[in-house]
Amino acid sequence: TATGKIHVEVVARQLSRPWGIAFLPDGTTLVTERDGRLRAIRDGKLDPVAVAGLPPLNPSGIGGLYDIVLDPNFAANHFLYMSYVKPSDEDHDQTTLAVMRATWDGSATLKDVKDIFVADAWYGAQPWPTRCCGQGPATGSWGGRILFGRDGKLYITSGDRNYGEMVQKPGNDFGKIMRINPDGSIPRDNPFVGKAGWKPEIWSTGHRNPLGLTINLVDGTMWETEFGPRGGDELNLIEKGKNYGWIDVTQGFHYNGEEAKGIKNVPGMTDPVLAFGPPSLNPGNPAFYSGAMFPAWQGNLLLPSFTKGVLRFAMKDGKPSGEPEYLLEDLKQRLRDAHVAPDGSVYILTDETAGAVLRITAGG
Repeated sequence: TATGKIHVEVVARQLSRPWGIAFLPDGTTLVTERDGRLRAIRDGKLDPVAVAGLPPLNPSGIGGLYDIVLDPNFAANHFLYMSYVKPSDEDHDQTTLAVMRATWDGSATLKDVKDIFVADAWYGAQPWPTRCCGQGPATGSWGGRILFGRDGKLYITSGDRNYGEMVQKPGNDFGKIMRINPDGSIPRDNPFVGKAGWKPEIWSTGHRNPLGLTINLVDGTMWETEFGPRGGDELNLIEKGKNYGWIDVTQGFHYNGEEAKGIKNVPGMTDPVLAFGPPSLNPGNPAFYSGAMFPAWQGNLLLPSFTKGVLRFAMKDGKPSGEPEYLLEDLKQRLRDAHVAPDGSVYILTDETAGAVLRITAGG
């Protein structure tokens, strides 16, 4: 790299589309597989037996098991949280995004599993409504990234389900970022609490398929990545109560050639800090580097992608500056997630049917 050699090793392989990762205090690493399995890596070895106890989920299309985060007080309460695609009891195709909480003591099975949040975004059963813009099937665009903020609240990204007409309506959870307490209750200081017609869990709106969410530890700002249609992939600075435009505003191109109502600088809408494509970058879950292993990367934004490897941006005045450096592009893998481990190494998940957990350390 521009700052010196790096070493990339495979920690675990033959995972089915690994999606989220969490580092436990005892050194165990947990990884979700989108198909619906939770896997444990101990002492550098992948346990061949998945952790049991997950609720019923629907892995159709790009649905399934998504992100995993630990409770800020995990060492004491052993709570972990996972997002997933939840089917209805009446029709397996009628689905929504949900977040469950469970306790895990390192054994073979999760305990005390329960949903703490079920999005008001049920959709998918036939017949599908007539929709504009050449949008895709109902088995896509769920979002599903979860994150604990510095405020101790749980943030949840929800996609538009390829039903973008629903996003600008305030009375549902399509295309929103939500903010809840760890027990599932609604914080009283959410921006739309008590506002007629608005879901009280909404923190921001106007999102298409938000698949990345992270905190810049330098200044506490929250950043999100999302897939646009053809092009129009975004890196957004997320702020309380803002509207990020979708489906009315996009710098991408609708699949059927229909023109967007707006491109940028639309009153009442917040434009992305960066927009990519076409061709699409397909950005994954980013991380801001903080650690001792790569001093030259301190504060840099590491943005994994499906098409261009990992983009490393320097930050200036709180925003990405200049052209990025492209890392791991020659692997030609779809990179889903980036996380900085407690030791300062960087873990990358590859979104492949034979996916892998990669670890980047300083090279000789």
